[in-house]
Amino acid sequence: MLRFQHSYHLFALALVPLFIILFTWMIYWRKKKLKKLGDEKLVMGQVLGFIPGRNTLKFALLALGFSFIAIGWANLQSADKSEKVQRKGVDVIFALDVSKSMLAKDVQPDRLTRAKQLISHIMDKMHNDRVGLIVFAGRSYMQVPLTVDYSAMKMMLQNANPDMVPTQGTVIGDAIDMAMQSFSKQERKYKSLVIISDGEDHDEQAIQKTKDAAETGVTIHTIGIGSPQGATLYDPVTKSVKLDETGNPVISKLNEDELKSIATAGHGVYYLLQNTDQVSDKLLNELDGMEQKSLGSVVFTDYTSYFQYFLIIGFIALLIEWMLPGVKKKAITI
Repeated sequence: MLRFQHSYHLFALALVPLFIILFTWMIYWRKKKLKKLGDEKLVMGQVLGFIPGRNTLKFALLALGFSFIAIGWANLQSADKSEKVQRKGVDVIFALDVSKSMLAKDVQPDRLTRAKQLISHIMDKMHNDRVGLIVFAGRSYMQVPLTVDYSAMKMMLQNANPDMVPTQGTVIGDAIDMAMQSFSKQERKYKSLVIISDGEDHDEQAIQKTKDAAETGVTIHTIGIGSPQGATLYDPVTKSVKLDETGNPVISKLNEDELKSIATAGHGVYYLLQNTDQVSDKLLNELDGMEQKSLGSVVFTDYTSYFQYFLIIGFIALLIEWMLPGVKKKAITI
């Protein structure tokens, strides 16, 4: 079986017919000019080293060289051997808190940025698991349904910010409901929800919703980000300290007790985000320890590339064209 590894590079071959049209027009235009000067054969006889058809040959070599280089660029390959591999994994949905309290800088550069870095770091070490992304504050929104397209997931993750959720607050229970709607209803295993938040929960039903989710086979892990001492919040527009109704600075503190309670009710674990590598490794160990479902098989094939042969022929054609001498007018002697 033959294939082109980068088939989109073959679109460059569409320029060849355009070059042929331009060259044909140039030949016609030159003959028209020569007829105005006199008999064409006599005029061409004044050209030193004129050989009929040489310009056409040089153009053909240029077109041939360009075509072979374009084909080499696309890299023609042949399949050598194939191997069928069974894939196994779990479904993991990340629920990311994007409330304005996540802009606190008690964790550098801020809580939200560190949380996004953690998710990206975890995905770098994943292979077959399906992942999804929910952002939540006062309400929850599904940003990425369960997928194996990690690149798309990372792109949406980088764009996560408090402006995505107009209703402020931290309602973890709403994020749990959203995740439950995304997981398969037919399976009672292979499902995990990872909640990353500072724990400033305004939802009294979060624990009960966690227990309900656990009964359907969903394991819920929580990751706390921030510090118990807290940090003042700044308005991202005015850059000034946010004040409460009494005029005092608003302090946002990590609520570990809430996150630990959710993890316990969800048959999961709680981690405080201090070292990104350590937390990601511990969480991945938990996910890898879950019973995994079959995600079907994938066929890996080894290919042999032949791009070098096309490039060699193309460069040889261009070299020959360059070495062919051009023509010039005869010197007039008196």
